Amino acid sequence: MTKITAAITGVETFVPEYILTNNELSQMVDTSDEWIMTRIGIRERHILKGEGKGTSDMGAPAVEKLLKKTGTKPEEVDLLICATVTGDMPFPATANIISDKVGIKNAFSYDINAACSGFVYAVITAVKFIESGQYRKVVVVGADKMSSITDYTDRTTCPIFGDAAGAILIEPTNNDNCIIDHIFHVDGSGRKYLHQKAGGSCKPASHETIDAREHFVYQEGQSVFKFAVSKMADVSLEIMEKHGITPDNLAWLVPHQANMRIIDATARRMGIKREQVMINIERYGNTTSATIPLCLWEWEKKLKKGDNLILAAFGGGFTWGAIYVKWAYDSN
Repeated sequence: MTKITAAITGVETFVPEYILTNNELSQMVDTSDEWIMTRIGIRERHILKGEGKGTSDMGAPAVEKLLKKTGTKPEEVDLLICATVTGDMPFPATANIISDKVGIKNAFSYDINAACSGFVYAVITAVKFIESGQYRKVVVVGADKMSSITDYTDRTTCPIFGDAAGAILIEPTNNDNCIIDHIFHVDGSGRKYLHQKAGGSCKPASHETIDAREHFVYQEGQSVFKFAVSKMADVSLEIMEKHGITPDNLAWLVPHQANMRIIDATARRMGIKREQVMINIERYGNTTSATIPLCLWEWEKKLKKGDNLILAAFGGGFTWGAIYVKWAYDSN
């Protein structure tokens, strides 16, 4: 019997209209365009505005566009997984809300929380469902409204994050142009360097936690940077060596867009040119689970069937990993 493999067969995104520039940020907090560009590499980020707007308000239109683009009916979807750390509510899952908004009725859905690695973790979870033979159409959404947990009085974190959503369709195939392999890791001791202090079960919301501004992203930047540089680079190189991928036959590195210096360090460790790296951090910032699908969507027309891609991410937790993909289709 022919082995069932899983391939990415479409990608779409949703990005809010409002753009928060470095110049505008510098009027809110003690920072500057030069400081942000030098240390992070971000010039602007998109922010979801509007009363009562949440992550599903980006995820749903991304999925709607994806279904239209791939000629998929909502009732044909078997499973929807949403990678997010900023769900609309603590429960139900934002994946359930997205499914309702787009008319997906014959599927089950749930969220994955692996911080900035959430999208790649969700992709491999979807792959296993496809490879089981029980499911034929799985939608993976990476979406975050990071502005909802960003402290705009903290100059060290507020320039980093933006809001966006990306969605991909994963379907079965029987050839080598598919999602081939992955290497994932976790080190839970890293949680002390990057987390949200309050709002969980060990420190529920209270007047005290709100007054202390503990419901925003907390990050010890230097510790996170050092760990991210080594781990994302190491795992990307590891998957290259495992599959005999060289700088000459790697089409693209698709890295999580956390920090320009992390991206550059990863590319150097892999021995590849910057021209082989998808980079859009300057225009979107760190949209956590949405960064990798945003890159795939922007570069889709340049991708060719059979291209070797490595998707790499690092996130709070700490979580990190890389996926080896042979691209499945030529774009029109």
